[in-house]
Amino acid sequence: MREKQAAASVGQCELMFIYDKFFSQYGSKIAQLLLTKTITENSILRDNAINTLKTLFELAVIPIVNENDSIAVDEITYGDNDTLSAVTATLIHADLLILLSDIDGLYNDNPTSNPHASLIPIVTEIDEHIFSMAQGVGSKLGTGGMATKLQAAKIATDAGIPMVIANGENPQIIYDILNNDYRGTLFYKEEHL
Repeated sequence: MREKQAAASVGQCELMFIYDKFFSQYGSKIAQLLLTKTITENSILRDNAINTLKTLFELAVIPIVNENDSIAVDEITYGDNDTLSAVTATLIHADLLILLSDIDGLYNDNPTSNPHASLIPIVTEIDEHIFSMAQGVGSKLGTGGMATKLQAAKIATDAGIPMVIANGENPQIIYDILNNDYRGTLFYKEEHL
Protein backbone atom coordinates (compact mmCIF):
# COMPACT_ATOMS: atom_id res chain seq x y z
CA MET A 1 0.00 0.00 0.00
CA ARG A 2 2.79 2.47 0.86
CA GLU A 3 4.47 1.94 -2.50
CA LYS A 4 1.20 2.52 -4.38
CA GLN A 5 0.55 5.70 -2.42
CA ALA A 6 4.07 6.98 -3.10
CA ALA A 7 3.72 6.14 -6.79
CA ALA A 8 0.38 7.97 -6.86
CA SER A 9 1.97 11.14 -5.50
CA VAL A 10 4.68 11.02 -8.19
CA GLY A 11 2.17 10.18 -10.90
CA GLN A 12 -0.09 13.07 -9.91
CA CYS A 13 2.73 15.53 -10.65
CA GLU A 14 3.31 13.97 -14.05
CA LEU A 15 -0.39 13.99 -14.81
CA MET A 16 -0.77 17.67 -13.93
CA PHE A 17 2.27 18.53 -16.07
CA ILE A 18 0.59 16.87 -19.06
CA TYR A 19 -2.75 18.59 -18.40
CA ASP A 20 -1.04 21.96 -17.98
CA LYS A 21 0.88 21.52 -21.23
CA PHE A 22 -2.30 20.53 -23.10
CA PHE A 23 -4.60 23.25 -21.73
CA SER A 24 -1.97 26.00 -22.04
CA GLN A 25 -2.07 25.46 -25.82
CA TYR A 26 -5.60 26.87 -25.64
CA GLY A 27 -4.75 29.67 -23.23
CA SER A 28 -6.53 27.91 -20.37
CA LYS A 29 -5.37 27.73 -16.79
CA ILE A 30 -5.89 24.61 -14.72
CA ALA A 31 -5.89 23.77 -11.03
CA GLN A 32 -5.61 20.52 -9.15
CA LEU A 33 -8.18 19.49 -6.56
CA LEU A 34 -7.54 16.20 -4.80
CA LEU A 35 -10.58 14.85 -3.00
CA THR A 36 -11.18 11.98 -0.64
CA LYS A 37 -14.36 10.42 0.68
CA THR A 38 -13.55 12.01 4.04
CA ILE A 39 -13.58 15.45 2.42
CA THR A 40 -16.86 14.98 0.54
CA GLU A 41 -18.65 13.42 3.53
CA ASN A 42 -17.56 16.02 6.13
CA SER A 43 -19.76 19.12 5.85
CA ILE A 44 -17.02 21.65 6.65
CA LEU A 45 -14.48 20.07 4.30
CA ARG A 46 -17.13 19.56 1.61
CA ASP A 47 -18.13 23.23 1.80
CA ASN A 48 -14.47 24.22 1.44
CA ALA A 49 -14.17 22.02 -1.67
CA ILE A 50 -17.37 23.51 -3.11
CA ASN A 51 -16.14 27.06 -2.46
CA THR A 52 -12.81 26.26 -4.10
CA LEU A 53 -14.55 24.86 -7.18
CA LYS A 54 -16.89 27.86 -7.41
CA THR A 55 -13.97 30.28 -7.14
CA LEU A 56 -12.01 28.41 -9.80
CA PHE A 57 -15.00 28.63 -12.15
CA GLU A 58 -15.35 32.37 -11.43
CA LEU A 59 -11.67 32.79 -12.33
CA ALA A 60 -12.13 30.75 -15.54
CA VAL A 61 -9.74 28.11 -14.24
CA ILE A 62 -10.43 24.49 -15.17
CA PRO A 63 -10.32 22.23 -12.12
CA ILE A 64 -8.73 18.82 -12.57
CA VAL A 65 -10.35 16.68 -9.89
CA ASN A 66 -8.83 13.41 -8.80
CA GLU A 67 -8.91 11.23 -5.73
CA ASN A 68 -6.03 11.82 -3.36
CA ASP A 69 -4.64 8.31 -3.76
CA SER A 70 -1.46 9.17 -1.88
CA ILE A 71 -3.36 9.38 1.43
CA ALA A 72 -6.60 7.48 0.80
CA VAL A 73 -6.95 3.97 2.18
CA ASP A 74 -9.26 1.24 0.90
CA GLU A 75 -11.88 1.81 3.60
CA ILE A 76 -12.39 5.47 2.68
CA THR A 77 -11.83 5.66 -1.07
CA TYR A 78 -14.11 6.10 -4.02
CA GLY A 79 -11.77 3.79 -5.90
CA ASP A 80 -12.80 4.83 -9.39
CA ASN A 81 -13.10 8.05 -11.33
CA ASP A 82 -16.66 7.32 -12.45
CA THR A 83 -18.02 7.55 -8.91
CA LEU A 84 -15.76 10.48 -8.04
CA SER A 85 -16.98 12.39 -11.11
CA ALA A 86 -20.61 11.85 -10.10
CA VAL A 87 -19.93 13.00 -6.54
CA THR A 88 -18.10 16.06 -7.90
CA ALA A 89 -21.02 16.79 -10.25
CA THR A 90 -23.39 16.78 -7.27
CA LEU A 91 -21.11 19.13 -5.33
CA ILE A 92 -21.28 21.77 -8.06
CA HIS A 93 -24.86 21.04 -9.17
CA ALA A 94 -23.65 20.35 -12.70
CA ASP A 95 -26.04 20.66 -15.62
CA LEU A 96 -24.71 17.45 -17.17
CA LEU A 97 -22.12 14.76 -16.40
CA ILE A 98 -20.30 13.20 -19.35
CA LEU A 99 -18.34 9.98 -18.91
CA LEU A 100 -16.10 9.15 -21.84
CA SER A 101 -15.15 5.53 -22.31
CA ASP A 102 -13.85 3.13 -24.94
CA ILE A 103 -17.42 1.99 -25.61
CA ASP A 104 -20.38 3.91 -27.05
CA GLY A 105 -22.61 3.50 -24.00
CA LEU A 106 -24.74 0.88 -22.26
CA TYR A 107 -25.62 -2.16 -24.36
CA ASN A 108 -28.23 -4.83 -23.71
CA ASP A 109 -25.38 -7.40 -23.92
CA ASN A 110 -21.61 -7.39 -24.21
CA PRO A 111 -20.90 -5.95 -27.70
CA THR A 112 -17.42 -7.50 -27.85
CA SER A 113 -18.81 -11.02 -27.56
CA ASN A 114 -22.25 -10.45 -29.10
CA PRO A 115 -22.24 -8.62 -32.46
CA HIS A 116 -26.03 -8.29 -32.20
CA ALA A 117 -25.90 -6.35 -28.93
CA SER A 118 -27.89 -3.13 -29.11
CA LEU A 119 -26.95 0.24 -27.70
CA ILE A 120 -29.52 1.56 -25.24
CA PRO A 121 -29.85 5.27 -26.08
CA ILE A 122 -31.92 6.40 -23.06
CA VAL A 123 -32.28 5.09 -19.51
CA THR A 124 -34.80 6.79 -17.20
CA GLU A 125 -34.64 4.32 -14.32
CA ILE A 126 -31.53 2.57 -13.04
CA ASP A 127 -32.80 -0.63 -11.49
CA GLU A 128 -31.52 -4.19 -11.04
CA HIS A 129 -32.33 -4.98 -14.67
CA ILE A 130 -30.08 -2.13 -15.84
CA PHE A 131 -27.33 -3.10 -13.40
CA SER A 132 -27.50 -6.67 -14.72
CA MET A 133 -26.36 -5.39 -18.13
CA ALA A 134 -23.01 -4.24 -16.70
CA GLN A 135 -20.31 -6.71 -17.62
CA GLY A 136 -16.56 -6.72 -17.29
CA VAL A 137 -14.17 -5.09 -14.88
CA GLY A 138 -12.88 -2.17 -16.88
CA SER A 139 -10.95 -1.32 -19.98
CA LYS A 140 -7.25 -1.41 -20.67
CA LEU A 141 -7.15 2.22 -19.49
CA GLY A 142 -9.37 2.04 -16.42
CA THR A 143 -10.64 -0.07 -13.57
CA GLY A 144 -14.31 0.82 -13.43
CA GLY A 145 -16.08 -0.90 -16.26
CA MET A 146 -19.79 -0.43 -16.87
CA ALA A 147 -20.79 -1.26 -13.28
CA THR A 148 -19.11 1.85 -11.87
CA LYS A 149 -20.50 3.96 -14.71
CA LEU A 150 -24.00 2.80 -13.81
CA GLN A 151 -23.34 3.56 -10.14
CA ALA A 152 -22.17 7.03 -11.18
CA ALA A 153 -25.33 7.45 -13.27
CA LYS A 154 -27.43 6.54 -10.25
CA ILE A 155 -25.64 9.08 -8.04
CA ALA A 156 -25.97 11.80 -10.68
CA THR A 157 -29.58 11.16 -11.67
CA ASP A 158 -30.68 10.82 -8.03
CA ALA A 159 -29.32 14.37 -7.62
CA GLY A 160 -31.22 15.55 -10.72
CA ILE A 161 -28.15 15.62 -12.97
CA PRO A 162 -28.43 13.89 -16.35
CA MET A 163 -25.44 11.82 -17.43
CA VAL A 164 -24.13 10.59 -20.78
CA ILE A 165 -21.80 7.68 -21.48
CA ALA A 166 -20.13 8.02 -24.87
CA ASN A 167 -17.03 6.91 -26.72
CA GLY A 168 -14.10 9.21 -25.99
CA GLU A 169 -12.16 7.95 -28.99
CA ASN A 170 -14.20 10.38 -31.10
CA PRO A 171 -12.41 13.76 -30.75
CA GLN A 172 -15.65 15.65 -31.49
CA ILE A 173 -17.82 13.75 -29.02
CA ILE A 174 -18.22 16.51 -26.42
CA TYR A 175 -19.37 18.95 -29.13
CA ASP A 176 -21.71 16.27 -30.48
CA ILE A 177 -23.19 15.67 -27.02
CA LEU A 178 -23.73 19.39 -26.43
CA ASN A 179 -25.45 19.57 -29.83
CA ASN A 180 -27.56 16.49 -28.97
CA ASP A 181 -26.18 14.63 -31.98
CA TYR A 182 -24.23 11.69 -30.62
CA ARG A 183 -24.12 7.94 -30.21
CA GLY A 184 -24.23 7.09 -26.52
CA THR A 185 -26.51 6.50 -23.57
CA LEU A 186 -28.33 9.32 -21.79
CA PHE A 187 -29.39 8.69 -18.20
CA TYR A 188 -31.97 10.93 -16.55
CA LYS A 189 -34.99 10.78 -14.28
CA GLU A 190 -38.17 12.03 -15.89
CA GLU A 191 -39.25 13.88 -12.75
CA HIS A 192 -36.09 16.00 -12.92
CA LEU A 193 -36.75 17.30 -16.45
